[in-house]
Amino acid sequence: MNNKEFIAELARRTKSNAKETQQKINTLVAEITEHLCEEDSIAIPNFGTFETKKRLERVLISPTTGQRMLVPPKMVVGFKQSNVLKNKIQ
Repeated sequence: MNNKEFIAELARRTKSNAKETQQKINTLVAEITEHLCEEDSIAIPNFGTFETKKRLERVLISPTTGQRMLVPPKMVVGFKQSNVLKNKIQ
């Protein structure tokens, strides 16, 4: 399912138009992004939890040249599914 299909289905289920639905989705994503940038975790009941994790600095070795490269630390987003969602998918 692509974005256009998702918005159309969500608009149909909520009995609203696609433009309003797209604006609501954009607001939701912006709010989630803002909180993750502040390193907050976000728990959505019956769906899962988004959280930021710090990936440590590490050394990689290029398989072609054998050269060592230092990869700096960075923040990554993790997602853990709720048990309700896991059971529905299985």
